[in-house]
Amino acid sequence: RKMRFKCFGDLDAPDWILAEISVLSRISSVRMKLIVSQVISSLKGQPMDYAKVAKLTADAGLEASEIKAAVAALEHILVSAAKYNCDDSALENELQQLGLPREHTISLCRPYKDQKESLRESLAKKTLKLPGLDDVKWRVEATLGSSLCNDLTCASAHFQISTAGTEVAFELSEEKLRVLHHELLAAKALLESSTQ
Repeated sequence: RKMRFKCFGDLDAPDWILAEISVLSRISSVRMKLIVSQVISSLKGQPMDYAKVAKLTADAGLEASEIKAAVAALEHILVSAAKYNCDDSALENELQQLGLPREHTISLCRPYKDQKESLRESLAKKTLKLPGLDDVKWRVEATLGSSLCNDLTCASAHFQISTAGTEVAFELSEEKLRVLHHELLAAKALLESSTQ
């Protein structure tokens, strides 16, 4: 049975993170705190100073690829914990369950706790956002007899949608409108179930 971790969205920890725990454990806890501060700064928009990180990890004897993998693991842990609004005590406990020494988890969680809200704000700004609708105009037309209709009447819906200065107009047959309506209801139900 797989374990569930709040810091990973109530899922099991990714295998590659488990593999990097041993690399992170080789770094001293004091230097871990400094590296975590570097990673948080880079997540908030500052450039990552890999030369500084390399100096901080020199005593651990890490190769360049191991340094980059360790930074990637820290980034993933911090982004995931912030994304799922994991508090620092839960993060500390869960990282210890994954095998990271207690001193290291404290070194990781202290800067996380101090920077959590600003990190969440920074990550929220980077989230994909679509512009809202400015205006929707629609009308239904019924055509009485046509070479395209087998029935006596054919209905079609005409839409004109404005968003962020762009206007799109399109026409849907009655059948396509029913399909669109069904798919939008299904998408709405899926969104509502995922937020609960």
